[in-house]
Amino acid sequence: MANEDVLVMGPATLYIGAFGATEPAASAYATPPASGAWTDLGFTMDGCELSVEQDYKELVADQTVDKMGARLQERSFKAKVSLAEPSLENLVYVLNDGTVASGTGYHTYEPAFMTSATQPTYRALIVDGWAPGGGRARLIIRKVLSTDNVKWKYSKEDQTVFEVEFEGFYVSEVIAPWKMITED
Repeated sequence: MANEDVLVMGPATLYIGAFGATEPAASAYATPPASGAWTDLGFTMDGCELSVEQDYKELVADQTVDKMGARLQERSFKAKVSLAEPSLENLVYVLNDGTVASGTGYHTYEPAFMTSATQPTYRALIVDGWAPGGGRARLIIRKVLSTDNVKWKYSKEDQTVFEVEFEGFYVSEVIAPWKMITED
């Protein structure tokens, strides 16, 4: 019998921190992460889309028409979101670096000077959303970069947002690249 209690609907809150920032304890899934290590990216538009793409190579043999199995060749995971607060501080995160400065009555942003040999500034991302049964869910992506083109537009009929895609990356042999926590 179907149970509507396991359906999920609702917005997520995104936090960004330095790569290697102290993660909240798994038991703290309903508490915002420490503000000293994690920054709330603010309001969003049209939700946060999470994806895991998997590429498997099939194993075959001449002696059977059936596929014998498969091996994972590549995996990518992403969080795609439109940040509804197009601030200069958020521009630092969506462009992976840069400097925000202020003067009397104004702020400026300048991108970091980079070459193809420059090591990018990796960060970590927390997506706090909802779990089946009405509880909380937390996704921690431990190493991310904004890898897609960043867009924003000014128009008469649409709100200005930063469209950004954070891609997750390998961390180490003993640390998984991401972790999902849900409330029971």
